[in-house]
Amino acid sequence: MRAVHFGAGNIGRGFIGLLLSQAGCSVTFVDVNASLVALLQEKQQYTVKLASEQAESFTVSGVNAINGNDTALVAAAIAEADLVTTAVGVSVLRHIAGAIAEGITLRLAKNPAAAASLLPIIACENAIGGSTQLGELVYSHLAAEVKAQAEQAIAFPDAAVDRIVPLQQHDDPLQVTVEPFYEWTVDRSALPQGTPEIPGIHYVDQLQPYIERKLFTVNTGHCVAAYHGYLQGYATIQEAMQDAAVRSEVEGALKETGAMLVRTYSFSESEHQAYIEQILERFINPYLTDEVVRVGRSPIRKLSPDDRLVRPALLAFELGLPTAHLTKAMAAALRFAYTEDPEAAEIQAALASSTLSEVIAHYTSLPAEHPLHAQIVEAYSKL
Repeated sequence: MRAVHFGAGNIGRGFIGLLLSQAGCSVTFVDVNASLVALLQEKQQYTVKLASEQAESFTVSGVNAINGNDTALVAAAIAEADLVTTAVGVSVLRHIAGAIAEGITLRLAKNPAAAASLLPIIACENAIGGSTQLGELVYSHLAAEVKAQAEQAIAFPDAAVDRIVPLQQHDDPLQVTVEPFYEWTVDRSALPQGTPEIPGIHYVDQLQPYIERKLFTVNTGHCVAAYHGYLQGYATIQEAMQDAAVRSEVEGALKETGAMLVRTYSFSESEHQAYIEQILERFINPYLTDEVVRVGRSPIRKLSPDDRLVRPALLAFELGLPTAHLTKAMAAALRFAYTEDPEAAEIQAALASSTLSEVIAHYTSLPAEHPLHAQIVEAYSKL
């Protein structure tokens, strides 16, 4: 089975590439980092180590790589692929959509019978509906006559992915260290009945509950630890989580998101609490070194109305549930003044030139009259 994966970074190699290789796929990475591509082409293998007491090591072999700027070569690979995946970041999907569209066009032109051989394209991003977003971008590049064929031959099943891959410091630039835990869940309902399932992927008929459970537990908890940890001067998430006050904020936020998720999706309360406790253990894994500024980066995206802080707070508020820890985390995000992060710098500039209320409304889309807006203002003044 031939897989084309966009994004040869740490997540691409240490998570998606590893699982696909273990499932028996030959993996071709697509990336615009020329030196990384050249190294993968030369070595055709790399090492993944687990951040655990046993420190297990895996060799991912038989891989290849293509420079993403060579659209013709990328399209040719997609034309022959059995699976396409991405781990590039949601904002980058629009930049790869054209090449994927060319690959689909070439695939259908070379082999009209390809309509009988489905090509799943899965965006493995930290976002709700990542594959759906990618599909819309790809279809905007397709000619009208190709769209009709593509609807029968291509599928964009949404996915939820979860694995902590920290910043790396290795002599071998291809080596990746990842946490032992991983979860890759795919929406089976978007695939025709009988589509072969890939070992290592968990297929479900309703993905939304799993996406939101992950996003509003792992991602929410991670950024709460980062923003409060930053304000306390900690360098890593692991250090921050040793502080009882920071841990209390994380636990409080996850209690709020958990109450909302249990009410919304009828999760078992005890099972969800066990899930939260598992996440907290992952955050304090002593074999990981996860920098606060890495986890906290891109606060504009993290404060957006559909992301990990505002959306669960709004959903909880609508259910009449507490939101004090979530709104305090939003206030902490506004105080994330890491100068090397462009989004953090933009927020600080906005705070210097506008009122706090205007900044909150602009980045969270919460109007001044909304009760959550007032909670953020109050929390901001106390931090």
